[in-house]
Amino acid sequence: MQTNSVETKGSSVPLQVLTYRLGDEVFGVEIMSVREVLDYTVITKVPRTPEFMRGVINLRGNVVPVIDLKMKLGMGRTEQTVNSCIIIMEVTQDGELLVLGCLADSVQEVVDFEGKNIEDAPRIGTNMNTEFIKGMAKQEEKFVIILDTNRIFSANELTTIEQAAAAGT
Repeated sequence: MQTNSVETKGSSVPLQVLTYRLGDEVFGVEIMSVREVLDYTVITKVPRTPEFMRGVINLRGNVVPVIDLKMKLGMGRTEQTVNSCIIIMEVTQDGELLVLGCLADSVQEVVDFEGKNIEDAPRIGTNMNTEFIKGMAKQEEKFVIILDTNRIFSANELTTIEQAAAAGT
């Protein structure tokens, strides 16, 4: 049975996390699932796709779908600024690897979090799904919300994203 707890919790092995901003909040993703970070670039819209899918980009000849993570998480739409960027991530579901870009307001830094500084996602009743939160890492007086990229999207959403990216070729 899989859990959403951080595997390194309580471990002396640090978890390397790329931190980035979505609005006023700092989020993180395990560095092992990040391929690269790009400056904001031209995104080609693909019709009849979910609202959180902003379109596709050409990454060295490959079509890569771009997701507005802020919109997917119900935090509004990411607006383009000089700090906006696209984090190219690998998402695995049912053994299948999908490369996608996630819009971020800005990328901050790579941080090593020790297991003792990472807590499980808070339980807020039974109606709120926090399955996509891998953990909450303490950083000074604030928290970094570490997302589980493999749980943000449902299987149906990933299929739709793949099909839309294929249609954009």
